Amino acid sequence: MNVLSKFAALGALMLIAACSNNDPSALGGGAGGSGAIQPGSPSDPRSPAYFQQTVGDRVLFAVDQSTLSPQAQTVLQGQAEWLLANTDYTATIEGHADEQGTREYNLALGARRANAAREYLISRGVAGNRIQTISYGKERPIEICSTEECYSKNRRAVTVLTGSTLG
Repeated sequence: MNVLSKFAALGALMLIAACSNNDPSALGGGAGGSGAIQPGSPSDPRSPAYFQQTVGDRVLFAVDQSTLSPQAQTVLQGQAEWLLANTDYTATIEGHADEQGTREYNLALGARRANAAREYLISRGVAGNRIQTISYGKERPIEICSTEECYSKNRRAVTVLTGSTLG
C-alpha cells in the first residue's frame, strides 16, 4: 500500500502542476477565445482596420505643396506592400487642403496631392486600375480652427479601401 500511496501522491502533484499554467492561450483563452487573430480586427494583417491603424491611411503635406516628404513615402511604401499582398482590395485616395485659399485652388491642390500618392503607389507595383482619386479641397476638414496645428492636419491625402471584401 505504500507504493500505491506514492503513485497517488505523484499523480496529484502532476495534476496540480498541469492546472497551475497561467498562460490563457494554453486553455483556449486569449484573443477570440482560441488564441487566434480575430478576422477584421486591427490585429488581423489582412483587415482594413489593420491597414488604417498599423500601416497608416494618410500622408500629410506642407503648405501649398503636393510633393511627398520622406515620411509620406514611408507610409505609402507600407500601403503599397499591403495592397500588393491583399489584391481583393482597391483604393480611393482622397486629396484634402486646409481652409486657406479659394475653393477652386484647394480642389486643384487636393487633386495634385491625391495624384502624387497614387503615382507613388503605382511606381511601387500597385496596378493603376486599382486606385482612384478624388479631391475634396477644403470641404472636409478634420480640424476646424485658424491655427497652423489645425491646418497641418487638413493638408492630407487619405487612402480609403474599397472592394468586394468590404461587403
